[in-house]
This record gives sequence, C-alpha cells and structure tokens, in this order.
Amino acid sequence: MSGKKKALGRGLSALLEGSELEEAPREVQVNQLIGSVAMIRIEDIEANPYQPRTDFDRAELADLAMSIQHQGIIQPVTLRKLGNDRFQMIAGERRIKAARVAGLTEVPAYIRVANDEQMLEMALVENIQREDLNPIEVGISFQRLMEECQIKQEELSQRVGKDRSTISNYVRLLKLPAEIQIAIREKKITMGHARALITLENSSAQIRIFKQILGKDLSVREVESLVRSAHTQPSPPSKRTTEELIPELKELQKWLNARLNTRVKLQVNRNGAGTITIPFRSDEELKQIFARLEQ
Repeated sequence: MSGKKKALGRGLSALLEGSELEEAPREVQVNQLIGSVAMIRIEDIEANPYQPRTDFDRAELADLAMSIQHQGIIQPVTLRKLGNDRFQMIAGERRIKAARVAGLTEVPAYIRVANDEQMLEMALVENIQREDLNPIEVGISFQRLMEECQIKQEELSQRVGKDRSTISNYVRLLKLPAEIQIAIREKKITMGHARALITLENSSAQIRIFKQILGKDLSVREVESLVRSAHTQPSPPSKRTTEELIPELKELQKWLNARLNTRVKLQVNRNGAGTITIPFRSDEELKQIFARLEQ
C-alpha cells in the first residue's frame, strides 16, 4: 500500500522531488516560490470566497480523480499566500476536490500575490476560459466584477476577451424568472433558448414559451419563431367598462362642450352611473370654467 500511495499524484510532484527547496524552512520555500510552482498540503488551502462556480458534477470528479491516481496532476492549481503557511484558492478547485477523492495530501500550485479584486477576476477568467461555468454563474460573475470591482463593461470585455454584447447577454439572463434560470443551470435549456426568451419583456410570456420548450423539445429556431410571433401579436383589446352613449347623452356632451368651451367627456356604465370629466390646461382656464358654471 505504501508503494501505491507514493505513486499518487506523481504529475508535477515528480519534477519537484529531490530539489533543494525540500531542505529549506517551509516559510522560506514559499516566499522563494511566489510566481513559481510548489507542492502545497491540501489541508493548508482555503476555499476561494469569490469562486464563481458552485456546481461540480460528481461523475466528472470521479473520472478526474481516477485520472489523477494514474497520471498525477498535470496542470498546477493557482493559490495566493495568506501567511503562516495558509493559502487561498484562486483557480483549480475542481482539481483539488478530485485530488482529495484520489487520496492526495498535497498538490502542485502556482503561488501568487493577489488582492480581493484580482482574486475574483482571476477565478472568473480561469473558469470562463475553461468553460467550467454554466451561463447563470457566468452572468453572476460578470455582474460582480462590474459592481464590486467597479469595472465598466468595455474594460471587462478587454479583460476576459468577450464582446460587450456577449457580456450583456449573460448579465441579462439574471433578469429571467427563477424557474428559467434553474433550467439553464441544470442544462434543461440552452443558452440559445435563453437568449431568445430574454427579448420578451413580459415574464408570463417567457414562462409560457419556456414550458413549450420543455414539453415539445423545441429547437432554438422554433423558439425564435415563437418569440417573433409574440412581438408582432397585437395586445388584447381592453375590456369595455363603459357603454356607448345614447343619442340624448351625446347631445348633452356637445352642449356642455359648447357652454364650457372645453372638451367635456361623459362616461356611463350599464347601470346608468357615470362620470363627467372637464379638462383644463391652466389656472386661468379653470377660473373661466367655474365662471361659466356659475352662470
């Protein structure tokens, strides 16, 4: 068993074995290796509070753990030094989770110095470039970068290598109803479906078409067609709350218009009750209306 344990994680660790760094005090080693690669105990690594990724597929973690058992960790994780032999994850949380499953006690890591803004930015960029985030997580991360780090969309576009329109589309996903956002996270609908639904301002219309996507397994093109139809469909006529004026009341309305020199409006419901509206445009016009009513 001891021979098997020594074989675990022999990726980059094999390249670091036998180096002079192992003979130096640990604190000196880490300070010297900032910007380079060091073997770091997993128990000394804290989670990244700015990690944009929240979902990790168990089956994929198991596959990665098996690969690590045979091949070791090929690509090092990235950490920042907190002091007193403590480190915080910047990128590579999935590899560390799989390393624990594989039985490793330490992992190869780049040691960096980073502030909180850099932590969030590096974690986001690393995950986006690896396509590890679902669209909702990407949208949340873009929004956090703009709000918490005070980064404008144009600057963010340059930093992450994405068009401004792409960033805008991801952030707009966060305005969709929660039911649809959950479906995006769970990959029940695609980003293409979501982008089509975004253009609908009415949440009830979004939900209605979303349910059709699930029930009929609609393609993105079919959804786009439904959305176009929803945009061109006229709004339903409002229910009439008043009755058409009978000829006698129409004559009365004309008489009032002439007497008060303004456009008086009569409204009467089915029960015979109603209102008389007398509009005016200024204090002077209101005084004139009162004067005419007194006569």
